[in-house]
Amino acid sequence: MDPELEAFIPFLPQVDLTDPVTARKSFAELAAARPAPDTAGLEIEERTVPADSDVAVRIYRPHQAQGAIVWLHGGGTVFGDLDTEHPWAARIADGSGAVVISVGYRLAPENRFPAALDDAYAVLTWTAEHAAELGVDPARIAVGGHSAGAGLAAAVALRARDQQGPPIRFQLLNEPGLDDRQQTWSQRNFTDTPWHDRGKITAAWRHYLGSQPATPYAAPARATDLSGLPPAYIATAEFDPVRDEAIDYALRLLQAGVSVELHQWPGTFHGSQAILSAEVSQRQIAELAAALRRALAE
Repeated sequence: MDPELEAFIPFLPQVDLTDPVTARKSFAELAAARPAPDTAGLEIEERTVPADSDVAVRIYRPHQAQGAIVWLHGGGTVFGDLDTEHPWAARIADGSGAVVISVGYRLAPENRFPAALDDAYAVLTWTAEHAAELGVDPARIAVGGHSAGAGLAAAVALRARDQQGPPIRFQLLNEPGLDDRQQTWSQRNFTDTPWHDRGKITAAWRHYLGSQPATPYAAPARATDLSGLPPAYIATAEFDPVRDEAIDYALRLLQAGVSVELHQWPGTFHGSQAILSAEVSQRQIAELAAALRRALAE
């Protein structure tokens, strides 16, 4: 474990996914206590995307942005919202120069799969249709997210490919949760890792899926054909149950002819970049923004 991160482990709050309402409240309180990001260089706007169930979005627009990313927050599809994601969305917009469209998708277990995916896909479609209004090139639209949000982003890319939906330039997948089967080495062995462990992941999938079987749009690792998907940047944390499914997905994308940058961060755990004082966290956040900047600038 990175020593700067390890020093914080005793102080990490516990989130109990067996009680979604309490988990949301605890996470919101934790997020509110974090330092506010510098938004001086950003124009921030609240919008509602019309869909079968209207979707709230928060748009972060840097000056002279050329591309955009539909950004999906983490939280196991159970907790997290536009406010808790505000620091991360702002940092990505500021660091990448891209318009970040942060999505307030519906949460489980009240809204199980495919509600969150439907919301994310609706925002992708809306972004492509309103590119001129947003001031972005419709050929430079990416999808991305953290944790469960990164899994949703991967699913959006699969669905857009299969349904001939809006073209996606790039996938930015930070510590993605992709596989409900939990059979990888890291899933079987990381049962007591900080912040995120096997039991919490099991609970999150149960909330998201209920009794229905997982499809590739719910768990992208189940997709048998990964050809024709957008290039990807995939970041993993060393001490993270979802590490190996993300690495496996990256390798399978490569074998399907998809360009991938895979970055495995030594000494880190799932979500540890929230510890902003750690040097490795600063590098992680900077790399996410830089990868997006490169992908949308080419």
